[in-house]
Amino acid sequence: MTTLHDTTVRGFASDNYSGVHPEVLAAIAAANDGHQIAYGEDAYTVRLQEVFAHHFGEGVEAFPVFNGTGANVTGLQSMLPRWGAVIAASTAHINVDEGGAPERVAGIKILNVPTDDGKLTPELVDREAWGWGDEHRAQPLVVSITQSTELGTLYTPGEIKALADHAHERGMRLHLDGARISNAAAALDLPLRAFTTDAGVDVLSFGGTKNGALGGEAVVVLDPEASDGLLFLRKLNMQLASKMRFISAQLIALLEPSTDPAGELYLRNARHANAMAARLRAGVEAGIADGSISGVAFSQPTQSNGVFATLPAGVADELRTAFRFYDWDASKNEVRWMCSFDTTEDDVDAFVAELARLT
Repeated sequence: MTTLHDTTVRGFASDNYSGVHPEVLAAIAAANDGHQIAYGEDAYTVRLQEVFAHHFGEGVEAFPVFNGTGANVTGLQSMLPRWGAVIAASTAHINVDEGGAPERVAGIKILNVPTDDGKLTPELVDREAWGWGDEHRAQPLVVSITQSTELGTLYTPGEIKALADHAHERGMRLHLDGARISNAAAALDLPLRAFTTDAGVDVLSFGGTKNGALGGEAVVVLDPEASDGLLFLRKLNMQLASKMRFISAQLIALLEPSTDPAGELYLRNARHANAMAARLRAGVEAGIADGSISGVAFSQPTQSNGVFATLPAGVADELRTAFRFYDWDASKNEVRWMCSFDTTEDDVDAFVAELARLT
């Protein structure tokens, strides 16, 4: 097939813009020969359960799905009765970026709480954690957090444990949206279970697509008591892959335990993306310091693979003629720059140079 796009074009809009890591493509090809039983009774999905147990602990169960929205909606639906509600940050993906799928598909009420850094605290949770037994109010039964957050910030294991303890003491469960969970693990330099299983998270979405997969996510149940009916809900929500081995093979490629000193592929990819974001920020900071860049300020700390900044009026649109990226809050001239596993140092340096030229 003829390549239909200009392969020299690079951008900072989303880690979904990146291609597929060669090791993931090789894993898909390796799973392709011969026949395997459909709908998850294949050798690769069986192996995936063992791989997730290695990272998150014995007794966990993973349900591969097509995408992050499907993982979040299906996982949350399995945690709630029909009258249940979810407390989340106002910036949470489930609140603003899933087209109303939690409400329309799963029938879930989102109780959102404003937060400046994308993170919830026990005190913020308590703004909506009330009204149990009141028939006029959707019952708050799950707290959902994102790691790393939609604003690129990170929860420490202690912060997540405090939220889990707070939720559990009030009869609620803790869900974690892990679309960029690998970037969090790389930034914190901790095993995945350190800020999930060991911190009291009950159910999580594990994201692969933003970290080098072709398209593969999973709902991971850490506490079987917190989730019910996933076997049926996955099909009901159109997230049951007939050829599931190809989703499982991608996640195995990312997570398969490795003796490589640099770690498994999920860590190598995420560390690189994080490092490119740090390089981008450092380059802009250096430009601000020496006067070659003016009118630019950072709106969030850069803790994973996203950089959030405000630009002088009109600069964003000019800069986008060379590098695509998204406005975050156009009313504030706030933008988001995302780095990926395949972002290069040259990409970053060219971007910083163009920003300097325009400002």
